[in-house]
Amino acid sequence: MERSVDLPIHKHPLYHSSRFINGRCRGCKQISPIYGGYRCNDSDCNHVWYHKDCAESLPEINHPSHPEHPLCLIDYRGNGTCAFCGGFLFGPTYHCSICDFHTDIACARKLLPPLAAIEHPKCHNHSLVLLEKQVKKDPCGVCKKTVSGRYPYVCLECDVYFHVECIDISREVNHPSHPAHTLVLFFGHESLPHDAQKTCLLCGEGSDHLIYHCSVCNFSICVYCRVNPPPLAIEHLKTHEHMISLLPRRVEFICNACGVKGDGCPYICLQCGYLLHRKCIDLPRVININRHDHRITLTRHLGHQYSKCGVCRQSVNIYYGGYSCSLCPNYVVHPQCATRDDVWDGIELEGTPGDIDQDIAPFQVVDDNTIKHFSHENHNLMLNKNGVITHYDEITRCQACVLPILYDPSYSCGQCNYVLHERCANLPRKRRHVFNNKPFTLHVGDKDSSKNWFECDACRTVSNGFRYVSGDWMLDVLCGPISEPLLHDGHSHPLFYYKTQGKSCSSCHNKMAKPRVLCCDTCDFYLDFYCANLPETVEHSCDEHPLSLFHVENDVIYDNKYWCDICETETDPKKWFYTCYDCGDAT
Repeated sequence: MERSVDLPIHKHPLYHSSRFINGRCRGCKQISPIYGGYRCNDSDCNHVWYHKDCAESLPEINHPSHPEHPLCLIDYRGNGTCAFCGGFLFGPTYHCSICDFHTDIACARKLLPPLAAIEHPKCHNHSLVLLEKQVKKDPCGVCKKTVSGRYPYVCLECDVYFHVECIDISREVNHPSHPAHTLVLFFGHESLPHDAQKTCLLCGEGSDHLIYHCSVCNFSICVYCRVNPPPLAIEHLKTHEHMISLLPRRVEFICNACGVKGDGCPYICLQCGYLLHRKCIDLPRVININRHDHRITLTRHLGHQYSKCGVCRQSVNIYYGGYSCSLCPNYVVHPQCATRDDVWDGIELEGTPGDIDQDIAPFQVVDDNTIKHFSHENHNLMLNKNGVITHYDEITRCQACVLPILYDPSYSCGQCNYVLHERCANLPRKRRHVFNNKPFTLHVGDKDSSKNWFECDACRTVSNGFRYVSGDWMLDVLCGPISEPLLHDGHSHPLFYYKTQGKSCSSCHNKMAKPRVLCCDTCDFYLDFYCANLPETVEHSCDEHPLSLFHVENDVIYDNKYWCDICETETDPKKWFYTCYDCGDAT
């Protein structure tokens, strides 16, 4: 991995990257394309990026709007507002500790130096004057967005206000990405010809207000790319061994890096005929994702052993690049799927030893039948494979999953009533889960029983057992280990995680309260996390035999009738229920 640099704008080292992203800069807070910016590779940050200019902001400046004292760059965590735009401040801020004066770095850069008057502005036919008063809810004469805060420009003849950043917007420009013709500024999509290109060919983003267009070539770019265009040529040996050049026209192609079709402006190596998306330049080489337990590595040519992406389950192109796992020979992921914000934690692992992210063992082995578990370090736990109890008992429950021990192999403490299922004692201390791109850590809970209750974010079950925690996410130990694909006895096809609204569970037929479900890619089958964790067999005081979970596929016609022995009503065979095959009873 490349060498990091320490910059005053961020608490962690930052890495310069050639990757192209459309995202929010942590410095200026603007959502826009970031070309050749800086990224943070620390686990405490989540996909933090900076524009190059924002990352390289000076630690101290002398600003003409506040000549009395210098302004220092700080990581602001107060509740103040910018002296110029009036926006709330958070993060990188220029600050005067003597006067309690604040400005965000975007305004500090835009107003260096502000001119008191502009006689012949590019954006207007009359002269403009800089105002120091606060202005609210006035549309900008150029971009039509609201002008607010201090220091706008105004035309006193027309009573029209302008953003500082809009006064230099020219009506016509000559642009390096389209040198053949002059680009003309159009105000909104409605002013363009009906068949004209409505989105920026360079970044792919649209603009409702301003766009530069060439009517001869149907070439359009946004205002941001007019000022900050992508480089015409890039040399990045990790991406390709030769120089790659921007092809500034819309073409259909297959990206050599990811194997996915594109219809924008690719980068091309004329020597090799190599084409790739802008966002596939400088892809991370080694990463962890929340759909797989091992690291995956970027490879340029997948080969014939791969078929479907492990995230979207769509076909992969075996002649192009992707992420593969060295330990799982058939596992592969599209680069664009692997680097999604909800899948990847944003950390590049190239050059990092592979064993640092290995899980910490949940217990120490004392002998063949004795362990010291991290949740009960004061006493050893003894293994009992024949069951702790010899009859049905609702009281003796596992400390982790809070389910009855029954006859399952378990560990118990000889000095107190602490008991763990053997499978729960082996739960990993850390694991990855589809609910968050950061790893989950196993927690025992608060020793104060009044604070120990929580609701699982997957199945909504209230529990006081162990829980997996990642940020604001909390899962019980039944939902935490669920991974893709889920092979369930209640359905003939594998199930995968989806985030979708308005579905009903095929087991209980209840409308799912949360948009997180397990779905079948082959047929119309949905399963909520609560029903996914229903045990295959249970014991109940109403029957002397074990009860088995009964489930019938939705398209199967089942004529037998069952009556519930508890509520004494007929059961719906389309809904799952427990039955005794020895007695024919249901519950």
